[in-house]
Amino acid sequence: MTAAARNLGAGLQAERHAVGFSASELKQIRADFPILRQKVHGKPLVYLDNAATSQKPRAVIDAIVRYYETTNANIHRGVHFLSEHATEEHDAARRTVQKFLNARSASEIVFVRGATEAINLVAQSYGRARVASGDEVLITGMEHHSDIVPWQLLCNEKGAKLRVAPIDDAGELVFDEFASLLGPRTRLVAVTHVSNALGTVNPVRRIIELAHERKVPVLVDGAQAVPHMKVDVQELDCDFYAFSGHKVYGPTGIGVLYGKAELLNAMPPYQGGGDMIASVTFEKSTYNKVPFKFEAGTPDIAGAIGLGAALRYVSDLGLERIGAHEHDLLEYATGAVSGIPGLRIVGSAAEKAGVLSFIFENIHPHDIGTILDQEGIAIRTGHHCSQPVMRRFNIPATARASFAMYNTREEIDELVRGIEKVREVFG
Repeated sequence: MTAAARNLGAGLQAERHAVGFSASELKQIRADFPILRQKVHGKPLVYLDNAATSQKPRAVIDAIVRYYETTNANIHRGVHFLSEHATEEHDAARRTVQKFLNARSASEIVFVRGATEAINLVAQSYGRARVASGDEVLITGMEHHSDIVPWQLLCNEKGAKLRVAPIDDAGELVFDEFASLLGPRTRLVAVTHVSNALGTVNPVRRIIELAHERKVPVLVDGAQAVPHMKVDVQELDCDFYAFSGHKVYGPTGIGVLYGKAELLNAMPPYQGGGDMIASVTFEKSTYNKVPFKFEAGTPDIAGAIGLGAALRYVSDLGLERIGAHEHDLLEYATGAVSGIPGLRIVGSAAEKAGVLSFIFENIHPHDIGTILDQEGIAIRTGHHCSQPVMRRFNIPATARASFAMYNTREEIDELVRGIEKVREVFG
């Protein structure tokens, strides 16, 4: 555990209901992220692209380095010391994810490359067995491409229909229309927990309750949720939950699919290969138990260990405090940019995570991002893998600042100064 985590953990015992972080606590947190100390174009780095990927604390970096320096071996196969130790660390990482999501069992945690692969796994393994011609898959109009294209592929293959519940001008789900689209041929609902393009927090518990009343399972794309809020899959009662490690301060190339045990047990394997089998002959193969039957081949062992370190790090700090800090940043940033002439915020849902998307009249977002980069400020520009969202608002792209636990109000002040520089350049 890092010094920041130890100090904050002790503080939590006395300040269980505290909001956000003090200035000294935030300084400790920032010290845990080595990349934040560097300069870009001669300016201190202001990293506001956290919805794309978050930076990594020393605890995660050290866990990965330690694995490769002291433990590197394949798992589940060897009887030698290194293999057994690597297997123990990998299994411990799975239990960490189980605890983080409050899953009933570690066997309900499948390691994948990220939320994208998790959704594709469900589409191909669960969906292909249960979706037929004339059936429907229901999503929302704010989904990431990763929660659109896999269902299109499935529906095209099966002759099914992809139904889309609309969003309103604030970027919120039109719940009545969602409910009306949830019909007798709906075989699955797939919905984002938090929109990556708008920051909208969807009422997923209400969505799940309504779907379950009609015996329809629900997959939740939680890639943008788990870094910012406590997620309890048993409380939500979702059937599947997907997230990516790199957005919650972990490594790239590792992610998680949570699935209810009864569903995972009934699903066929997604891929074939080593470790997902119980026995193999040229005539027939039998498959390993869950979750291993969905983890063919050598896994990203170091990635899983790094993810475990990341989840322990954020848990030690407290997701409630992280969320409160980021909410303060969002409110501060929203107020700070709202008075800038010509700037329009895209996405004004009542419940939002730390995403601030905006456009400038007659200035392309790519130009905004380029000028801000020269000031050392990293934001995201483009359609954010959410082209249908852009079309809904009749715009080609947005500039998006997204916040993490290590960001500060002073960095938002730098963002505002950078935006003013954009106005100066473009007159």
